[in-house]
Parts: sequence; structure tokens; C-alpha cells
Amino acid sequence: MEKMPDETRKVLVTGGAGFIGSHVAEAHLKRGDRVWIVDDLSSGRLENVPRGAEFHHLDIADARVADLIRDVGFDLVNHHAAQIDVRVSVEDPGLDAQVNIAGLINVLEAARRSCVSRFVFVSSGGVVYGEPEVFPTPEVAPKVPMSPYGVSKLAGELYLNYYREIHGMDQVALRYGNVYGPRQDPHGEAGVVAIFSNRLLRGEPLVVYGDGHQTRDYVYVGDVARANLLAAEMTLPDAPGIDARAYNVATGAATSVNELADTLEDAAGMRTGREHRAGRPGDVRRSTLAVGRIRGRGWAPALSLRDGLAATFRHIAATNGALAVG
Repeated sequence: MEKMPDETRKVLVTGGAGFIGSHVAEAHLKRGDRVWIVDDLSSGRLENVPRGAEFHHLDIADARVADLIRDVGFDLVNHHAAQIDVRVSVEDPGLDAQVNIAGLINVLEAARRSCVSRFVFVSSGGVVYGEPEVFPTPEVAPKVPMSPYGVSKLAGELYLNYYREIHGMDQVALRYGNVYGPRQDPHGEAGVVAIFSNRLLRGEPLVVYGDGHQTRDYVYVGDVARANLLAAEMTLPDAPGIDARAYNVATGAATSVNELADTLEDAAGMRTGREHRAGRPGDVRRSTLAVGRIRGRGWAPALSLRDGLAATFRHIAATNGALAVG
């Protein structure tokens, strides 16, 4: 039986010291939930752990994670821990699979044995569809990932479907667009916002790979955190297949890298020029996600790209101590 929204839950956020995971953990705490965080700090930061959360410095493949899940008896597991960089996955597919597949299975097995009420899995709408033919791309589109990272995220969804069909686990997958916002590190494709912001603050030209016309669907991290709260509570369809319980979390709007750079420069009130370099292997050319399904459940992005970029730039500037932005 699902928890009612006014009940306090015991929530585990893997990767909760990371950029997105820390915002999700914070949202659960504000809701009144008790929150535990597991993170190996390979990319997360201890200072991202929100006050009130119980932190455990562990790799998700560690047997002690299973012990924690057994001992606490979580109502919800929110799985954000992952290797997220497309370039790293291309250079080292084994590492990507070790984290994104083997680590996931360790958490899933523990959740199964402990009868966790719901498992929220973070997938990637930016990579599982590969080079789609339909834009914005709906959840039912073919899955043809073009990188080991995309393959491992798709495999994760297939594993979740197995645990649901065979073991009755209640699960949902969130297929993120390119998430940006405060606390963002310059990792992966979405890290371009943090990279651009830091280069602007240093007075350096913005590096654009390829012609800059490649598009992404940029969504603000605060909106993503709200989508996670919804995924934890909403009634889910009882239909087969990985797409039945998958939700794109994005804006439905395509933004080119060039447009992103222009908008960020406008928000920052400064321009430092451009430097073009060769395109990178594994990068898809176009990515825009259809969000009608999750909008139908009451969620919608609240922040415009311009306002979100301005908030992100102010945070990075304040964190660096380099500039005060009014």
C-alpha cells in the first residue's frame, strides 16, 4: 500500500551528496521525511549533504549498503548514484557498467529482500533514445543508446522491469533531460552550464564542441526535485514493459549549445567570446523530450531557462567568491 502524502517516510537517496541527489534529499526533508544518504564522494561533496540527513560514506556496490537497507527498513529508495559522464563511459565501459549496473543490482537486491515500498530510478532521456526520429521524443520511442552510459541506463530500466514483473517491486523510472542548477559540477553534458559559468567568471572564451547547433532539453534542478516527490507518491499504472512506468522530466523545448551560451551570457551580463573544437564521440545530435505524460500527473517546470541560468550563475559566482551578481 502506498504511503499517504502526509505520512513521514524513511527515504534512502543514493548519490545524495551529488548535484541532483542533494536537491532531492533536501526536498524530502522539507516534506517531513527522514532521509539517509549513501554516497562514495567520487563526484559528490560532503558540503552538499543537507542538514538533517544521515550520511553514510559508502560505494553502492558495498555489502554494507545492503545491511543499511535491511536495518532501517526504508519506505522509499531513490537511486541517483551513477557514473554520469558520457565521455568516461566511452573511454572505460567497464567502469560505467560496474557502477551503473552492478551497483544498481546490489541496491535492488537489498530493496527486494527488505520489501521496500517504492524504488525510484534515475534514467536519462538524453541518451536512452539515441538519435530519435520524433521530437519532442515520447517515452514510447525506440531505445537505441549511442554510448555505454546510455546502454547502462537502459539496462537499469530493464532490470527494474524484471524486479517488478518477477518480484512485485513497485518502481518508477525518471528519464531526465539535461539538468542544471546550483551545486552543479562540470561533469557530463549538462555540466556545460557550470563550465560556461566558470569560464565567464574567469574571462575566458566559451568552448563549444562541434558547430554548437546540437540541441538539448535543459531543466532546472528544483523542478526535477519536485518531479521526484511526485514519483514517490503518485499512483502508477499496472501495465507491462519499461515504458509504462517511465516519465520524461524536462521542458519539451530544444535549446542549442549556441543559444544556451547566448542566454547565459545575457543572464551574467558579460561576453567572453567563443572557441570551437571538434565534436566528441558518443554525443547525440538532437535531444528534446515530450513531457505530456508527467504534465498529466500535475507536474510542470516552473522556472524559465533564462531565470534558471541566472540563478545558477549567481550561485556559482557566490560560491567562487569572484563576483556579486545583482
